[in-house]
Amino acid sequence: MTDIEMSISIGAVIVAGVIVYNKWQEHKARKSVARAFSSDHDDILMRSDDPRQEPSFDPNAAGGDKGEPDLHDNVPILHGTDPATPPAELAISLVDPLIDCLIPLALEVAVRGDKILPILQTLRHVGNKPVHFIGLHVNGDWEPITHGGVYTKLQAGVQLASRTTALNELEYSELVTRLRAVSDEIGAEAEIPDMIEVMGEARTLHRFVSGHDAQLGVNLLSNGAPWSIATLIGALEKQGFDVRPDGRYIMPDGDGGQLFTLSTNVTLGADTTSRLTLLLDVPCVAPVRDGFGQMVACAKALVGRLDAIIVDDSDQPLMDAALGEINNQVLDFYQEMEAADIPAGSTRAMRLFS
Repeated sequence: MTDIEMSISIGAVIVAGVIVYNKWQEHKARKSVARAFSSDHDDILMRSDDPRQEPSFDPNAAGGDKGEPDLHDNVPILHGTDPATPPAELAISLVDPLIDCLIPLALEVAVRGDKILPILQTLRHVGNKPVHFIGLHVNGDWEPITHGGVYTKLQAGVQLASRTTALNELEYSELVTRLRAVSDEIGAEAEIPDMIEVMGEARTLHRFVSGHDAQLGVNLLSNGAPWSIATLIGALEKQGFDVRPDGRYIMPDGDGGQLFTLSTNVTLGADTTSRLTLLLDVPCVAPVRDGFGQMVACAKALVGRLDAIIVDDSDQPLMDAALGEINNQVLDFYQEMEAADIPAGSTRAMRLFS
């Protein structure tokens, strides 16, 4: 498939994906969110006008007594979150009503985070789907569960889909069995959602993810003799690539993530190559970073540095007009991701497309 053909296919999957998403979102709105955050749970995330709501958490006041661990200790690190992110926002990133199956855990008595964390950390995955927990702190805020915190209610969340698969019946059954054992240990009662509903939501979300799983590449073909890998590494490092020990070439985004990658199209240990491929994982790079534009600019810089030509997958020259058409398709793709409330490069997108 050429890059132009790939750009056209992106437009097609967007239309199908949006139709699927709209139906899925309506179902989530009617079922999952209402079930997980019903009014009898006194959930301040959904009831901001609750008269009992206390002021939002002040990071500078975290910890209570001197020497108490910081609130963010032991919080799972998610791409797209900042250490200064308020606890309530981190909680939604970890247990997300849009992409997770939410399971309320009613507690018999308030519990301390340092007592339950070792138990909760025994349930981190089912299959390849991450499982997270958040708690309703006694100060009235939902937050990731940490040492030093005291919680009156808990929520578990298992991700409904990933790039590869949807949550399936075996994984969900494993989750329910293990979660009940965990609940018994911490003195909680789990409110287990109906498996048929959960499986329907998981399959629909996975169809959406599959319909928006787009990767775009541009190729560089040597105009002369193949490049020596040893010489090539130096040129790529000068261009800004991070050469990893496993042979991967990563263009960093400056914030710990990556913009795009480069493949030499030969096995590790090969001496030469005549073809390079730059690849952009479209849903994993925020539009503001202009991943496709920067990838094309990098390719053009390497053209001069390496004496190469930019070609499509059939080795036909890829001209500026075609690259511009693809860029427009990428911009449309990003708008569709934004409209679906799963912005490219966001924590939500990175979770789904991992």
